[in-house]
Amino acid sequence: MDIDRGLTKTFAGHIHYRAAGSGPVVMLTHINQQSSAVMVELIRALAGRGFRVVAIDYPSHGHSDHVDWQPAIEDYARCVVEVMDAMKVARAHVMGEAVGAAVTLALAANHPDRVLKAVPVNTPFFRDAATAKSDIADIQRVRPSDSTGFPAARTIDYLLTNDPEHAPMAPTQDWMDRVNVAQFEIGRDRWQAMGALGKFDTLGTAARVRCPTLMVYGERFIYGAHRDLVSSKIADVRVEIVPGGRFCITWERAEDVAAAAAKFLA
Repeated sequence: MDIDRGLTKTFAGHIHYRAAGSGPVVMLTHINQQSSAVMVELIRALAGRGFRVVAIDYPSHGHSDHVDWQPAIEDYARCVVEVMDAMKVARAHVMGEAVGAAVTLALAANHPDRVLKAVPVNTPFFRDAATAKSDIADIQRVRPSDSTGFPAARTIDYLLTNDPEHAPMAPTQDWMDRVNVAQFEIGRDRWQAMGALGKFDTLGTAARVRCPTLMVYGERFIYGAHRDLVSSKIADVRVEIVPGGRFCITWERAEDVAAAAAKFLA
C-alpha cells in the first residue's frame, strides 16, 4: 500500500504528514522522540480496514519544521486541527500512543466539534509535578547524547538492558534504526515533547472529553497501573488490554490495535 507524504503550513511552521487509505479520517499522533515514520505499520493496518489515515510529525519532529520554543500538548493538537483544515476535513477520529494519547485527549476535550471518536493508546500519567520531573529524569539518563548534546544511537541490547519499560516486547533492528533516525531528526530539540507531557493535565483534560473513547493499553505498559483512574474521568469510555503488549504497541501489535480501533470506530 502506497503512503503519500506532504507538508501543511501551520502556526508552528510546516507540518509533515504521512497519509494512506480512503474512508472516514483517522488523525494519528506519535510517541515522544519518534515520528510518523515509526507508525507506518499502523497506518497501513488502519487504511486496510477502510479508513483514511493521516499521521503528522510534531513540530521539531520528523520532517516538520523545528521550533525554538517549548510547545504544549495543546499546541500539538492545534497542529492536527490545522492540518485537518488544510485537507478540508471537518471531523475525524483521533488516535495516538503515549504523548500521542495525550494529544488525542487534548483534541477530544478542546476541539469537540472536530472529533468523532477518540482512541488514546498507552496513555501516560504523572501524579504530580515532582513525579513528572523524576520520571523524565529517569528517561533522560538512559537516552545517551554525544558531547554536543546531540542524540546518540542506541542498540537493541542497550535499550533492553537499560530501559526495557520503553521498549516493545521483541524489538527488531529495523524498529531500533527507525527510532534512532527519528531522534537524529529531532536533534537537540528531542525533549520538547516530554516537556509538554510533563505539564499536561491528564485528569482534568480527560474529564472534559465527551465523545466515545476507547482506551487501549498494552498489558505490561509502565503506566497501566493508572488506567482505572484515568479512564474513570471520561464520560463515555471503554478499555481494551492488548495481552502481552508493552510499549510501542502501535508498531509491534499494529494489527491488534487496528482491529480493536476499527471495531470501535465502525
